[in-house]
Amino acid sequence: MDKYSKGGLREDILLVDDTPDNLRVLSAMLTNQGYEVRKALNGQRAIASVQSDPPDLILLDIRMPGMDGYAVCQQLKSDSKTCDVPVIFISALDDVLDKVKAFAVGGVDYVTKPFQEMEVLARIEHQLCIQRLKQQLLEHNQELARSNQELEQFAHVVSHDLQQPLQSITGFAKLMLIKYQNQLDQAALDYLNRIHGSGDRMQRLIQDLLSYSKTGLHDQEMQVVDLNIVLKQVLENLDGSIKHNQVTLDCNSLPTVMGHETQLIQLFQNLISNAIKFVEPGVIPQIEISSLEQGDWWLFEINDHGIGIDAQYLEKVFDMFQRTKSAESYSGTGIGLATCKKIVKNHGGQLWATSQLGIGTTFHFTLLGPSGPVSRQV
Repeated sequence: MDKYSKGGLREDILLVDDTPDNLRVLSAMLTNQGYEVRKALNGQRAIASVQSDPPDLILLDIRMPGMDGYAVCQQLKSDSKTCDVPVIFISALDDVLDKVKAFAVGGVDYVTKPFQEMEVLARIEHQLCIQRLKQQLLEHNQELARSNQELEQFAHVVSHDLQQPLQSITGFAKLMLIKYQNQLDQAALDYLNRIHGSGDRMQRLIQDLLSYSKTGLHDQEMQVVDLNIVLKQVLENLDGSIKHNQVTLDCNSLPTVMGHETQLIQLFQNLISNAIKFVEPGVIPQIEISSLEQGDWWLFEINDHGIGIDAQYLEKVFDMFQRTKSAESYSGTGIGLATCKKIVKNHGGQLWATSQLGIGTTFHFTLLGPSGPVSRQV
C-alpha cells in the first residue's frame, strides 16, 4: 500500500533516535507501509537533515546525548523554514509532565515506548492527513486570491475601455438632439432621448464597476483618518444634490479611525447618497449620523427617513446588482452597497442594515479605532 504526498512522491518521515535497534524497527515498519524513511542518531544530525530538506513528519526520541528531543523540537519550531513540520515524540518517558513538556515545545502527538505498531501507524497517518488538508487549503486559498485579483483587474480594464465608445455614442446623440431637434419628428426625438438616457445609465454602471474593482487593490498600511475631514469632503462632493433636495443632516463630531481615507470617503458618500435618493417624492431627506465607541472599535449609524427596505431584502441589498422591489422606480446600478460592504470588510469591520418599510433605514458599520491593532492592510 503506497502512500503519496502532495507532490506525487512518497511521504518522507525522519526518524530521530540514538538507539540503532529502535531505528531499524521503526524504519522497517514504515518502509513496509510505503513511506520514504531517513534516520538520524542525534539531535544535531536531525536538525541538519531537516534544514537541508524538510520531511513531511518527524518521529523524535527525547532522551539523547548532547541535545535532547525537547531542544531539537524547540530549535526546529523557532526556524521559519522548519516550524511547520509536525513532530511526534516517541519515548519511554510516560510521566504526565514529560508529555506536557513535549506539547509545550511544539509536538503534535506523543507515543510511549514500548509502542504498538498499529497505534504508531494510525497516529502518523492522522498527522500526515492533517498536513495534506492544510496544503490543499493553502493551495485553494492562493488560487482563490489569484482568481479574485484577475477578476478585479479584468473588470477594471473592461470597464475603462468601454467608457470611450460609450461617451461617443451619448455625445453624438446629444449633438443630434441639439442640432436637428427642429428637423426631426417626435418619434425620432424620442428615440434619441432614449439613446442618451440609456447611455447615461450605462455610464453610471461602468463608473460603479470601476469603483468596485478598485476597492481592495490598495496595498497600503492603514493610517489614522479623521472622519470629520472625510465627512466634510463628502458633503462638498454632494453639495449640488444636498442643496437641490434641501437635505437636513444631523451629525455630532466624529472620531478618528484606522483606514484608507479615499475608501472611507467612498463609503460615507455612497451611504449618504442612498439616504438622499430613497425618499418618497416631495419628501425632504433627513439624515442622522452617530458614532459609539466599543472597545477598540467604533460603531457608526447612518439613519434616514426614506422608503425603507423589506426585511427579506436586508441581506441581499449588499450583493452585486441586487435591487429591492421598492427601489425599482429609483435610478441606480445595484453596486453601491456591494462596494460599501467590500470597503468595510477591507477594514476588518462589519456592515449591516435595519429597516422598516415607509419609516426608514439605518446602516450600521464598525471601524477600528486608532488604539486598536494596526497590522492590517487595506
